[in-house]
Amino acid sequence: MDNFLNLNPLIDMALKEDLFDTGDVTSEAVFTDETYSYKLVAKESGILCGIDIFAEVMLRIDNRIQINKHFKDRDRIAKGDIIADISGPVVSILKGERTALNFLSHLSAIATKTDLYVKEADGKVKILDTRKTLPGYRELQKYAVSCGGGENHRMGLHDMVMIKDNHSDAAGGITKAVEGVRKKWGDRFRVEIEARNLDEVEEALNAGADRIMLDNMSNDEMEKAVEYIAGRAETEASGNMTLERIKSVAETGVDYISFGELTNSVKAFDFSLKEMK
Repeated sequence: MDNFLNLNPLIDMALKEDLFDTGDVTSEAVFTDETYSYKLVAKESGILCGIDIFAEVMLRIDNRIQINKHFKDRDRIAKGDIIADISGPVVSILKGERTALNFLSHLSAIATKTDLYVKEADGKVKILDTRKTLPGYRELQKYAVSCGGGENHRMGLHDMVMIKDNHSDAAGGITKAVEGVRKKWGDRFRVEIEARNLDEVEEALNAGADRIMLDNMSNDEMEKAVEYIAGRAETEASGNMTLERIKSVAETGVDYISFGELTNSVKAFDFSLKEMK
């Protein structure tokens, strides 16, 4: 868990907004120090992600809670699978239940959706995420994409140059924008350039792009662009990409397809915590 710089602040914030200064006023009134046992059950099939974070939330509440995990992140799980057994003070378990499940459900949803897109790609093209993430959750959401078999684009604005249309338009063209980057950073960062048409593809290639994003192009345009680039730069399809388009876009020969929807529009994966009888 130490690999995620934002995890501890996120857990603290999530627990604070749920418990505030009063705690769980319902559970603390109904129970004293009884010990209960529960099972964490998957209510649908998919890819597990976030089980260690689920455990971390519970232990943050009370280190007396015992968690016996039967699956690990990246595992394929089926509806009805018991993901873990949890036992300990009932008040503590109920305090952490919703927060722990929120992390687990969200991250498993991303991993499961990514897995669907990767399956559709069938090894013919690589699936990328984007920066369209929840504030503070980027590390976790991109981790979930990797659990689903996808690959991470840049983590943020800080680790890769991405010259988009706003940059090139304001700078007076792609070439001038790249000149500014090279003057400032030299070869420190890989450079990706967004191209909206074949003329911009040519300019981006001549400017020395490491990767060219083919933005909102038709399949025919992308195929021509890939043929022109001829392996001299990586190619990425972006804009109006859907699950249904993956196979046809892959046939154009692009190296990557990027999807904001992997992280910005997922339906929570359904888990439940059930008392063991």
